[in-house]
Amino acid sequence: MTEKTPIKAAVLVIGDEILSGRTQDVNVAAIARFLAPFGIDLAEARFVPDVEGEIVAALNALRARYSYLFTTGGIGPTHDDITADSVGAAFGLPVTHHPDALALLAARYKPDDFNERRRRMARMPEGASLIANPVSAAPGFQIGNVFVLAGVPKIMQAMLEDVGHRLEQGVPLISRNLTVRLPEGRLAEGLAAIQRENPAVSIGSYPFFAEMRAGAAMGGTTLVVRGRDETAVDAAMRQIAALAKSFGAEPE
Repeated sequence: MTEKTPIKAAVLVIGDEILSGRTQDVNVAAIARFLAPFGIDLAEARFVPDVEGEIVAALNALRARYSYLFTTGGIGPTHDDITADSVGAAFGLPVTHHPDALALLAARYKPDDFNERRRRMARMPEGASLIANPVSAAPGFQIGNVFVLAGVPKIMQAMLEDVGHRLEQGVPLISRNLTVRLPEGRLAEGLAAIQRENPAVSIGSYPFFAEMRAGAAMGGTTLVVRGRDETAVDAAMRQIAALAKSFGAEPE
């Protein structure tokens, strides 16, 4: 049986406010968690300013490299919300008011409040399909393998509910972890050997520091094994547990 090629995705985070540090991004982690049950790996994330040329270049590079690309930010009503125009430029498509998006927004606002700035939120490349927004009505959109989502985390996560049914199902990643009260450096050589013997999995090592005991900081290392073959993951875990025990540490 031929092993199925992993499906990979990328996220393009758009916005000066993220790069300036004024706003902290949480959307990348949320998208990664959303994709995991579908067996889709989030393989790359890029951050770009509100500059059309930068958005177009990044978008074209990422959509060509990965099965799916998610963008966040830049689809609101203000002058710096230029994502729709940038996506249109990347695809070589005109950007117009989508009639269904206009209808959704018109139902939300009173006629006197439905001004041109709010109408901007209905602009998207020709041929795009809407992504529902149950929070504030203004939809995101899909064009090709690109999903254009809001930057506000609550809205972005709500939009993802209308994305899942459009994704191809891959093989879910299996993850196991254990904690040992040993410094990372003591385990490093043994872990490298285990990784070489188990190429079907990836092994991560994450040191931590905890409470003070007898005047010394008590910490250890969390070890994570990831892979798509449960047998291979479990085999690597057993080897890691044996490595820890060889140093007198009982895995937790």
